[in-house]
This record gives sequence, C-alpha cells and structure tokens, in this order.
Amino acid sequence: MMNELQKVIESFAFDGEVVKTEPFGSGHINETLLLTSKKNTQYILQKMNTYVFTDPQGLMENVFGVTEFLKKRIVEQGGNPNRETLTFIQTKDGDLYYNGPEGAWRAYRFQSDLMALNAARSPRDFYASGKAFGRFQALLGSYPAETLHETIPHFHDTPARMKQLHEAIEKNASGRLETVKEEVEFALAREDSSAIVMDLQEQGVLPLRVTHNDTKLNNVLLDPETGEGICVIDLDTVMPGQAIFDFGDSIRYGASTAAEDEKDLSKVQLDLELFDAYTQGFLEGCHNVLSPAEKDLLPTGAWMMTLECGIRFLADYLNGDVYFKCDYPEHNLVRARTQFKLVQEMEEKQDQMQAIVAKY
Repeated sequence: MMNELQKVIESFAFDGEVVKTEPFGSGHINETLLLTSKKNTQYILQKMNTYVFTDPQGLMENVFGVTEFLKKRIVEQGGNPNRETLTFIQTKDGDLYYNGPEGAWRAYRFQSDLMALNAARSPRDFYASGKAFGRFQALLGSYPAETLHETIPHFHDTPARMKQLHEAIEKNASGRLETVKEEVEFALAREDSSAIVMDLQEQGVLPLRVTHNDTKLNNVLLDPETGEGICVIDLDTVMPGQAIFDFGDSIRYGASTAAEDEKDLSKVQLDLELFDAYTQGFLEGCHNVLSPAEKDLLPTGAWMMTLECGIRFLADYLNGDVYFKCDYPEHNLVRARTQFKLVQEMEEKQDQMQAIVAKY
C-alpha cells in the first residue's frame, strides 16, 4: 500500500519532496491525507469516490475552471487568491488528477490558518456563511455556467425527484407503502407547485448560474479571529443550476431548530432569526448579481429544497433504504417527516420570509 501511495504522491507537481503523510479528517487513510513538503507547504490528497462521481474528468474540469476563474476575479478585487479559494495541483504530466490502478486522486493546498464549523455558534456565523456563498455567486456571475459538466444529472430537479417518488410508490419494493400514506399524500399535494423553478428556468426568467449544490456551514472556511467567511470549499458538486437552490439548501439545513432526523416534530421549526441572518449575508455577498425574480423567489428556493429532500428520503424509504445510510429501519421516514414539517413551517411563515428578503 505504501509503495502505491508513494507512486500517487510522486505523480503530483508539489513544491518539493513530501516529507510527512498523515490521515486527515474522518475519512480512511487511503481516502484523505494531509501532506507536508520540505518547504513546509501543506496539501490535501484525496481519493475521489468514483461510485458517486462517475465522471471524475468532468468533475475536475469543473473544479479547475471555476477556481482559476475565481483567482482572477479575486486578484481584480485586490484579494488573496491563495486564501480566498482552493488551489488545486496538477500532476507532473499536466493532468487535472491522478488516475491509475490505485484509484482517482486529486490534490490541493491546505489552508491551515482557517477553520470550519459543523454548527453555528451564533447567528453571526450563519451570516458569515451566507455572505461567503453570496460572494461565490457574485464572483462567478459572469462565468459561462452552460460550459460546466452536469456531473450528477438532474441533481436539483424537483419534478424529476417527484417522478422518482411516483416510481417508488408504484414498485413499493420495501412493502412499506401502507404505513406512509399520510406522507405520500403530503408530497403529492405539492406536485403541481414543485415545477415552478424549472419552468421559469426553461422560459429564461431565471438564469442558469454556477451553483455549489452543498451549501452547508462547514463548507465555508472562516477566519478564526474575525469570524469572516473566507473560502468556499468542497467543490465536487459545482454544476450549472439555480442560485436560489444554493440559498434554499442552506436554509433547509441551517435554519431548522432541530436535527435532520429529529423524531419529536414539535422541536422542528424554521428559526426566522437564522433565516434573517443568512439572508442578510447572502444578499450582501451577492452584490446585486441576482435578478429581481431570483431575489423574489429566495423563500421559494428554501421551500423547494426542503420539499425535494423530504421526497428523496421518502422515496428511499419506499425503495428499501438503498441510497441514504440508515442507523435504524425507520431512519429515512423520520428524516422525511422532519423535512415535511419544515415545509409546513415555511408555508406558514411565507409572508415573514418575503418581508425579510425585501428588507435587505
């Protein structure tokens, strides 16, 4: 194994000999490593999951295209491109990643002076996250999104997810349909509304943009002294899409008062203070790159991402838990119910959400 790993390491154009290799994060040793060179430069070396990402070449073309574009824009604004976006390293042969019998590996510089948070310590952290993802949109506002590869087709296509739910209902592979009639009825009652964003995209009302598609708090690196969001990371799902979906997924995940798998639905609410903080940060970061239609539909994006996620959990429960990892038999059903409770919360607080968006 060590000889194989050494071959992978030696294939990259690092700034000198790698003198230290250690496991990093929660991944296994052959999946994520922290490397240190003789010049004391640190790098992350990752083995890509080609089961999830079946087109690693397309993925890395997206990542290199976006980060190189970001660097130029950051320099134009007088920023530090080595700190404010990821720096990916090519192989010595000029390839975007290493592909061999040892797997598909990619490398980028490690930013040791920044930190990531798994949960907001205060609304200020959520504001900083929103501002960073908003700035990501602003910096990439002129990037030709249509040139990006759709590495996971129909990733955020709610009508397509509805179709998958219909297929899961019809097959009822798990035999659980009788136990989830209420949840199925809830989802299908919103089917007609679920196509609004994709319809507006097809009509040209909503522009296609570069989207991150995994806008969790821990995908923003913060300055530990100022708390400011500095660098957006985890660019594996960068694809063409809708800015309001990036906004919406952050709200779905970060503005809920409970965990994604909370069994007690009375604990699941939309925290309007957190919604306010994130909205302020996101719109400040966007610097007016969003169209009036996009701004108006930000609450709809939050509602739709939450509904879509609930649909996916419910479909997987009907399919026998084949996609999402579960800790117990009803795990996916519990997840679906929390999402649907949040959907209800957003429907009830729609006017307040719209008022907050209008405020900023």
